[in-house]
Amino acid sequence: MQVGFKSDKGLRRSNNEDACFVLLPDKVYVVADGVGGGNAGEIASRTAVNEIANYVVDHPISQMNNKYAIVNYLQDCIDKANEKIFNLAHTYQENSGMATTLALVYISGGKAFIANVGDSRVYLFRGGQLVQLTEDHTYVNTLVKAGILSAQEAAVDERKNVITKALGADKTVEPDFFQVEIFKDDIFIICTDGLYDEVDAGEITLVLKTIWSMSDVCTELVSRANKNGGHDNITIISMRVTEEDINEQ
Repeated sequence: MQVGFKSDKGLRRSNNEDACFVLLPDKVYVVADGVGGGNAGEIASRTAVNEIANYVVDHPISQMNNKYAIVNYLQDCIDKANEKIFNLAHTYQENSGMATTLALVYISGGKAFIANVGDSRVYLFRGGQLVQLTEDHTYVNTLVKAGILSAQEAAVDERKNVITKALGADKTVEPDFFQVEIFKDDIFIICTDGLYDEVDAGEITLVLKTIWSMSDVCTELVSRANKNGGHDNITIISMRVTEEDINEQ
């Protein structure tokens, strides 16, 4: 797996409430975008990625030998992170109301296993086409699914960043899970809304078509997000699938 990652606070924010974690030996990749007053959002996102990383280190995910075991593992892992953030939010007044999005990708046995909570996204770039694999847990997306708003209206609605599901917001959490077969040269992009709110799918596609290095992809996408406004923190992990990833069992 060829991997690049970058996080930037953008041009309008005083601190970075995003976090990411790359566990290369375990092929687990995580992005989180915190919400909450003061430093609470930053604490929430970093707690999420640290809890997941610690869980993976303590409980080797490679021992999970089928898709059901992997999904149960990821649910348990996310539950632990959710519990930690929820307890912190209800123990310390300054952390009250904090929560975070989460997008996670795990590569194993020729497949990508994906989990998400909130509006951080996972995209797949294959054969020149960019596809959003995750579904945003947002208020406006609920309205789009109900036929009340069009996708075009949702993109400019002032409520577009109001999330309906987050890690730490409630005692329990129900992530979405997805599974896709992987092929050589597939590119997965995990990102926070600071990227896709500023850089549309066509522009992301152009970058992925013209830049080979995953680190350079992240640098260029962050640069474009800032050039287009940089209204929010921007965090990206990009991964290109290699022949070794396909053949590994």
